[in-house]
Amino acid sequence: MYRPKSTVEQWRIFQAVVDHGGYAQAAKILNKSQSSLNHAVAKLQQGLEVSLLEVKGRKAFLTPEGEVFLRRSRKLTQGIEELELLADVLASGWEPVLRIVVEASLPRQPLYQALADFSARSRGCRIHLAEAQPSGCAAVIKQQAADLVFASKAFSGVTSLPLITTAYLPVCSSTHRLATLAEVSSHDLEQELELILADGNESEEGWEGTEQPWVINHLHDTLSLLRRGVGFAWLPQDVVAPLIQANILTRLTMTNQVQRKRFTHLILPQSTPPGPAASLLLTLIRHHYGLPDKNTT
Repeated sequence: MYRPKSTVEQWRIFQAVVDHGGYAQAAKILNKSQSSLNHAVAKLQQGLEVSLLEVKGRKAFLTPEGEVFLRRSRKLTQGIEELELLADVLASGWEPVLRIVVEASLPRQPLYQALADFSARSRGCRIHLAEAQPSGCAAVIKQQAADLVFASKAFSGVTSLPLITTAYLPVCSSTHRLATLAEVSSHDLEQELELILADGNESEEGWEGTEQPWVINHLHDTLSLLRRGVGFAWLPQDVVAPLIQANILTRLTMTNQVQRKRFTHLILPQSTPPGPAASLLLTLIRHHYGLPDKNTT
């Protein structure tokens, strides 16, 4: 079994001697005797069989080997400090990880902004962000397998917070045949290939499909196919707006002014109240979705 030839305390003393220019100066800062510091560094060098410091007059200077070990040792002591801080954080009840599931067809820019703000205050809490279809979200909620779920439908028996209503626009590639039409009727769409962002197991009330549907599981795949002139799709306005402005996609003008909308609900599947990390993230989510800053009900 491997046995270390040095201790974290020895490396800290070595760093202090370098940072403060000598043993006497470091002894004052660390509130230790100068002889104890000399002994610690001497034992460190003896165990490693490497000379780290040279004393000239009253000052200690790094050897070339010492410069290498100094850089590596700083990473070591920083890692120890982070581990100890993490222990304090977890002891206070702060969650080590938050699991978030988002329904594939829903817009999520406000969530990204909330997560960006959370990252600076996460205190080591890791985020697991996953995408799922409606049936997958339902399964996650039933199994309480996530801390936060963004779904297009509310679920009974769990805390649900309505966030926003999003308009979905019919779009196609600017090179697609539909893009040349001044107005598009439902009959025109029936004859075209439609890319449906779903899992094939859900039927959306009022969202009648075409005779040629392709069921796509991910938004990225849908956009990639549209860019290549494949079919048309109804997609969130905030997702397609920049692409329309860049003339990559074209918004189809419908003759009957049909509108499609979808709600975004924030679901808390867990039977226990959210912890401090989840509560902070919830506050940030409410802020970026434009809701009053108060406790989720």
